[in-house]
Amino acid sequence: MNDIDMIATVLGVFGTVCAIIFGYLAFKRNDKSDNTTEGKKDGIMLTEIGYIKSGVDDIKRKQEKQDEQHIEVVSRLTAVEESAKQSHHRIDGHESRIEKLERSGKND
Repeated sequence: MNDIDMIATVLGVFGTVCAIIFGYLAFKRNDKSDNTTEGKKDGIMLTEIGYIKSGVDDIKRKQEKQDEQHIEVVSRLTAVEESAKQSHHRIDGHESRIEKLERSGKND
């Protein structure tokens, strides 16, 4: 083997080793970049989920307040109905007395 063949062989082996090393380093760098990008996406997703959860909690609180108001309105309506029922009884009583008075006035 002459010197040129030896240099070519050494350069070929050296080039192959360098290509393997550079390929591995590029792989590691891209892996870190991919992990960073994936981490950002996961962080954004978790933040959005947090906002959604907060919105749902607000809606639940508002619904509970509306339920309480609904119960209050129903109880007040029941009281008004009872009062109206009593008023109708009193009005009916007054009407019957007026009719009796009118009849007794006509009979005279």
